[in-house]
Amino acid sequence: MADAAELAARLRHVYWIGGGSGAGKSTIAGRLAERYGWRLYATDDVMRDHAGRATPEEAPYLHEFMAMDMDERWVNRSPELMLETFHWFRGEGFGLIVEDLLRLPREPCVIVEGFRLLPRLVKPLLAAPEHAVWLLPSPDFRQAAFRSRSVPGEGFVWRTSDPARAGRNLAERDHMFTRRLREETGRLRLRAIQVGTTTTEDELAEQVTAAFRL
Repeated sequence: MADAAELAARLRHVYWIGGGSGAGKSTIAGRLAERYGWRLYATDDVMRDHAGRATPEEAPYLHEFMAMDMDERWVNRSPELMLETFHWFRGEGFGLIVEDLLRLPREPCVIVEGFRLLPRLVKPLLAAPEHAVWLLPSPDFRQAAFRSRSVPGEGFVWRTSDPARAGRNLAERDHMFTRRLREETGRLRLRAIQVGTTTTEDELAEQVTAAFRL
């Protein structure tokens, strides 16, 4: 793969929205793509494809995760261990995101979103620092977001032997991940936006628009 400077030049038409789970990344990215006529690339949508393309040598944590049953993944491990060993949080498969983006035409612009966009991996690819932003949800906002979208009896936690414990583990893992993103964006001097329960969708869209200097 080309060096970082060349990649940044080739990806200068890309805008990045990362952040914690339930922060509104997909919603805001979709709104901006529609507003400006941009192409939308959602990293969640390609996870299955990327899992199939990544070899055990390239993604050992991913293949270890795929070999686990649902309780091993979500019930029997501590949130701390879940955080440290979750493949996407380790950056596995990020190179496949970059490969996909390089295959897309340079016009129109592309807005890419998802929790897989780790600040330390995105920063070397930025031709302009204002092309990336991370949305950091408060715990209350995440809970409200997930309550609004959840349906009792659905979701992968219900395929475990203890959905309540799995849900708590997942919530704590994601809380720690958001805290890590907050530290990493601060250390790397990248733009982060706090998302609280009083933040409206319109307000968040305008904050991201301003961050991108559109």
